[in-house]
Parts: sequence; structure tokens; C-alpha cells
Amino acid sequence: MNSLAQWLDLIGVAANAVAGALVAGRRQFDWLGVVVIAGVTAIGGGTVRDLLLDRPVFWIANPAYLQATLAATAFTLAYARWRSIPERVLETTDALGLALFGIAGARIAEGLGHDGLIAVVMGVITGAFGGLLRDVLCNDIPMIFRQGQFYATAIIAGCSLYIGLAALGIEHNVAAGLGMLAIFALRVAAIAWNLRLPIFKLPEDQK
Repeated sequence: MNSLAQWLDLIGVAANAVAGALVAGRRQFDWLGVVVIAGVTAIGGGTVRDLLLDRPVFWIANPAYLQATLAATAFTLAYARWRSIPERVLETTDALGLALFGIAGARIAEGLGHDGLIAVVMGVITGAFGGLLRDVLCNDIPMIFRQGQFYATAIIAGCSLYIGLAALGIEHNVAAGLGMLAIFALRVAAIAWNLRLPIFKLPEDQK
């Protein structure tokens, strides 16, 4: 992995850790609980991806990811002690984590020789499953299953864009950057304008 990709991964880990810590703080967890929830949010998706792809778990192979998780969590705890943190910070860090981790997951799967569909699936797992595990531990309906704004849909769109652009011969780093931008922009737009998928609803006589 080149240094730029690793730095982007570290930023993604830190962003997810901040988002997880803020969710735990809003539920008034103690400090250990905050660390656990932040850690699950930050490294959970990548861990599931690596286990499925039968590759070394990324934060065990490189403890810098765990260090970034702990540092971001500690910063959030310290900052929140003195200043209130607006809701938009949680939304922004969550969107940033989706963008960075979604494309990272797709690139890893692609680099291992998997086809585009598997790469997109691994992008979704990497980007969204940390939040899914966080919500389960917090006894919430996982964000990916809620009747809410685009979430996993944004990752699918961005990863598909990345795979498509790379297939057309666009340089991979450029394609990855555009994919990340698409995920982030679509998620932010979904929050701002309440963009949603249609709801599947059975007629009353079929319930």
C-alpha cells in the first residue's frame, strides 16, 4: 500500500472513531464504553472485510491504525469536556469515514483479483459495518437498515463509480478520489435534502 493510501486509511479510522465516540457520548457511556464503541466503529468494518478476504487483519498487521483510533477517541473525550460538539460534526465525520473506508475496501478487493461486484460489496462492508456493529452494541436499529437518507447506497454508488472509471482506463488514484468525493457528496446531500430510497411496503391484505 502506498503512503497516500495509508494516510487516507488513517484519516478514515480517526474519523470513524470520532463518530463512534460521539454516539457513545450521546448515550452517556462511561469512558471505557466510549473507547469500545469508538474502536468498533473505526476498525469493525475493515476487520470483517479482512476476515472474509482471508488476509491479515489490518490493525493487527499495522498497529498504527489502533493507535490512530485511540488518539482520536482521546481527543474527542478531551474536547467534549470543554466544548459542545455540534450534530453536524458527527454527520461530517461519519460521511468522511464512509467515503475513505468504502473506496479503501473496494481497492483492497480489486488488488486481490476479485471482480467489480465483489469489490463493491467489500467497499460497503468496510465503510458501513463498523457503524452497524456500533448500532447493535448501542441497541439501535443499524443505520444501514433504517428508513433514512442514503447511507450504504452512497457507498455503492461511489464504489461503482470507482470501478467503472478504472475499467475505462482512468488512473486508479484519480478514480479512487472521484469515488470518495461521490460518496461524501451523496451522503451530505442526503442529509441536507433528505434523499431516500423508495420504501417497500406490502398491501394491507398481504400483511
